[in-house]
Amino acid sequence: MLTDYRKIENQLHQVIDLAVMVVCLYLAHTIRRLLGEEFDLRRTVMFREQLLLAGAVIVLGHYALKAHGFYQLTIGRTPARVFWNAARAMGVCILIVFAGLRVLDVRYVNIGTVFLFGALSAGGLWVFDMAWQSLTMLSGSLRRNQRVAVLVGSQVENQELVGLIHQHPEWGIAVLAQLNLGVQRADDLEKVLRDKPVDLVIFTSGKSFLDEVESAILACEVEGVEAWLVADFVRTSISRPTMDELMGKPMIVFRSAPDVSWALLFKRGFDRIGAAVLLVLLSPLLLLITLAIKLTSPGPVLFRQQRCGLRGRVFVMNKFRSMVTDAEQRRAELMVFNEMDGPVFKIAKDPRVTWIGRKLRRTSLDELPQLFNVLRGEMSLVGPRPLPVHEVKQFKNPWQRRRLSMRPGITCLWQIAGRNKIGFEEWMRLDLQYIDSWSLWLDFFILLKTIPVVLTGRGAQ
Repeated sequence: MLTDYRKIENQLHQVIDLAVMVVCLYLAHTIRRLLGEEFDLRRTVMFREQLLLAGAVIVLGHYALKAHGFYQLTIGRTPARVFWNAARAMGVCILIVFAGLRVLDVRYVNIGTVFLFGALSAGGLWVFDMAWQSLTMLSGSLRRNQRVAVLVGSQVENQELVGLIHQHPEWGIAVLAQLNLGVQRADDLEKVLRDKPVDLVIFTSGKSFLDEVESAILACEVEGVEAWLVADFVRTSISRPTMDELMGKPMIVFRSAPDVSWALLFKRGFDRIGAAVLLVLLSPLLLLITLAIKLTSPGPVLFRQQRCGLRGRVFVMNKFRSMVTDAEQRRAELMVFNEMDGPVFKIAKDPRVTWIGRKLRRTSLDELPQLFNVLRGEMSLVGPRPLPVHEVKQFKNPWQRRRLSMRPGITCLWQIAGRNKIGFEEWMRLDLQYIDSWSLWLDFFILLKTIPVVLTGRGAQ
């Protein structure tokens, strides 16, 4: 029931936010018109005449807010954090709009209006969110809106939940009674349910008193009262538990990687579209590199190697060949010079690297053929770097394998933090940090930071 109420409140919150953005868009256009042509960054037609684009801006703003977790925790956030989340989402929205205008070659859009919309929306959404939090907490604390609950379990666990309920008046839960299953039975719960108006029963000790809890839940079923079971049988430090069902059987799902969401689907779509666009734009450069490799070094243009992808699936990754053709055979004799800890093999001034290969590696241009892997869905533009199969098999710590829970990418946090200057353990921790804090904004940030890293060749060998 609490989840259902939250869903309804969340959906209402999102609808009102859409209305706020519509108002901000209208205000942005009105302010631009009142300030006159001097405010225009370039002469354009009125923004209101482009209703299709206006609708796209509103929708993009909505999904940018969702992608930044704006609706995940609307209670208990600081005003500064709320404003920062709104400002980031609107910033991403504006950047996507500008990118779309550039790609579609739309020239008759007023840039000043778009900037004003972003600024007004960030401020308007912040003001409304703060008011929404206050209203939600006030509504939950009003006695007439509270749901009456009975806690059933051990005394210690009951008191722990009582403390949480008192800390969160927005939940709107009032504790009527507490039953200690250590000294009381399910029959006592039946008496309470018959004598008092009860909206829900929360079982805090499903593990300690399993038989008694089962009987008590059946009593709730007979009375038509909701029964909530605290499902903390398994203690996890990373995984996020969610409820699901399989053929009618309730399931508790523990996930330690991002779940399927619109943001993740957008990432997959953006990957493939972005890879296709880059391959078209960079086709002259790809041809030049192909000719350079062919003219300066005997052997194939591409280096193809089996790598571990999502969930450990093996795929063939493509790179421009930057070494001599017998590089893999000569690896064993160079192992004594390995400068990386862990199973990864890296040495500065590798004698196997060709002259043109050294130039390609320094600018990361040897990675460009991986865009075909992205296009096939084997890789992403951003994600943990895919390692060779034999290196993954040498992982000593099981926690390092969790990096396989997301699709590998061309660039990542390791890439922008120093690449080969970073030790293997820290590299693995950066990958897990990316997985645990993933968002579209983080991907966008990494892509932007990758540009100067590639241009300067920082951390490359």
